Amino acid sequence: QVQLVESGGGLVQAGGSLRLSCAASGRTFSSYAMGWFRQAPGKEREFVATISWNGGNTYHADSVKGRFTISRDNAKNTVYLQMNSLKPEDTAVYYCAAKRTSVISTNRYQYDYWGQGTQVTVSS
Repeated sequence: QVQLVESGGGLVQAGGSLRLSCAASGRTFSSYAMGWFRQAPGKEREFVATISWNGGNTYHADSVKGRFTISRDNAKNTVYLQMNSLKPEDTAVYYCAAKRTSVISTNRYQYDYWGQGTQVTVSS
């Protein structure tokens, strides 16, 4: 069993930055692919970014490419999402997810564990 706890959300003005963190429990964290997803009110949960077990392979959604960066520190059992040049349309609850295999995925249904989410609000 893996438990995920997100932090770092908050209120920021458009153009600002935030860094989300996701702390994971469990000794198998370093073998899992990880992902970030987000869900705005009234919308489906959507893919944001994913990273392979060793950080060697990453993929970002087109909507955040060039502005957001996913990374991980396996020694700290933590995955990060650096968000720059934030826009009002980035406002959502951001969720961290873990996948019990090392291969990255954009499909939320392939993830096995989820955090409780952290709110990000970008004002215009």
